[in-house]
Amino acid sequence: MNNLYIFERIKYNMGFQQSKKDCVSSNNQDRRLRKNTADRVATVKQSDSLHLSESVPTKLQSTDKKQSSITFAMKDQQKGEEINSIGLHKRRRRFIIKKSPILISINSSILNLPTLKSEDRSNKWKSLYQIQRERKRIMRETCSKYKSNNRRIITPYHVSRIFVEDKYRVLYCEVPKAGCSNWKRVLMVLNGLASSTKDIQHNTVHYGNYLKRLDGFDHKGIYHRLNTYTKMLFIREPFEKLVSAFRDKFEHPNNYYHPVFGKAIISRYRVNATKEALRTGSGVKFKEFIQYLLDVHRPVGMDIHWDHVNRLCSPCLIDYDFVGKFESMEEDANFFLHLIGAPQNLTFPKFKDRHSNEERTTTKITQQYFAQLSPSQRQRSYDFYYMDYLMFNYSKPFEDLY
Repeated sequence: MNNLYIFERIKYNMGFQQSKKDCVSSNNQDRRLRKNTADRVATVKQSDSLHLSESVPTKLQSTDKKQSSITFAMKDQQKGEEINSIGLHKRRRRFIIKKSPILISINSSILNLPTLKSEDRSNKWKSLYQIQRERKRIMRETCSKYKSNNRRIITPYHVSRIFVEDKYRVLYCEVPKAGCSNWKRVLMVLNGLASSTKDIQHNTVHYGNYLKRLDGFDHKGIYHRLNTYTKMLFIREPFEKLVSAFRDKFEHPNNYYHPVFGKAIISRYRVNATKEALRTGSGVKFKEFIQYLLDVHRPVGMDIHWDHVNRLCSPCLIDYDFVGKFESMEEDANFFLHLIGAPQNLTFPKFKDRHSNEERTTTKITQQYFAQLSPSQRQRSYDFYYMDYLMFNYSKPFEDLY
C-alpha cells in the first residue's frame, strides 16, 4: 500500500468529530441533549499523542485517604439550592479551565513502574505481560509513523472521557460498547461506593455522577494524575463495536437516538419514507446508518458510540499503561485488577448490562450486518476505522478489503 493512499485514508478517517455524550442516555439526559444538539453538532474534538512507557504497572500502593460512602438513593429534591449553586460554580470553573491548554513537557509517567514481581512470574502472568508490551509497541509505532507529536499539548477536552479513581490511582478512558458500564461498576467498588458490582444499577452507573472525570480538575490536578496514576483503556474490534451500537440504539425503543439521529437519517437517505417513520425516527436500517456514517455532510453529528477510539481517548497523546481488549475481557480485566492490587474478591462482572436476553454482538452477527452492504460501502467503512484497525492490531474483517 503506497504512502499517498495511507495519507488519504488517514485524512478521511481523522476529519470529522462532533458530539460528546455519555456511554448511554437516560430519559432526563435525552431531553437535555436534544435541546443542545445544535451546539454539540458543531463541537470539534482533536486527538494527538504522548509516549507509552516500556513497563506494565504492577501492584501500586493505594492512598490512605478515607473514601466516604455515598447513598445511591439520594433524591433530586433533597439536594437544595446549595448543591445547585455548587454545580453552577463547577460548570463555570470547568469552562474557564477548558479555555487554556496544558503543556506536557515529559514523555512518560513520573513514576518508574516496576516489572512483574517475583511472585507474579508464573507463565500466565508473564504471557499477559508480554501481550501488553506488544500492544503498546504497535500503538507507539503507529503513533510515531502517522502522527506529529512535536507540540505535546493536552487540553482538558482531550481528557473529558477519562474517569478518575483516586484510591487505587486509576484513570480509565471510557470506550462505549467495550465494557464501559461494567468498568464503571468496578471503579465504584474500588472507590468504596458499593460492596459489589451486582449492587449497582444501570442508571446509577451512568447518571449518578459518582465517578469523577479528569477534566473536572484544575491544570495541576490533571497533570499530577496523568503522570502518576495507572492509565488504561479497553477497545473492541471496530466493525463489531459499530454493529453493537447500531443494535442497541436503533433496534430497541430509544427516546434520544430515534428522534435525534433516526429522523435525520430516514429523512436524508430513505426514498418514499412514510410519515410515521419521519415522525418517530424508528426503524433505521443498517445500510441507511452506514450511509449517514460515511457522509461527509452528515445531517446530524457524530456520536461517541461509533466514533474512533483514537479520538475518544487520544492514545497517541496520553501515555496509557494498559491496553485491554473486549475479545479477551475477562483475562485482561482481571490481570489489570491484579496489577493495581485490587481486592482479591473483586473480579470483572460477566453480566450483560442492557437487553440481557439478547445475544451479544459476535463476529458472525457482525458479518451478517455487513453482508447487507455493497463491497464499496464495506471498503469505505474499513477506511473510516482504518487507524483503529492499525493502532490496535485488528485483522481485516473481510478478505476483499485492501
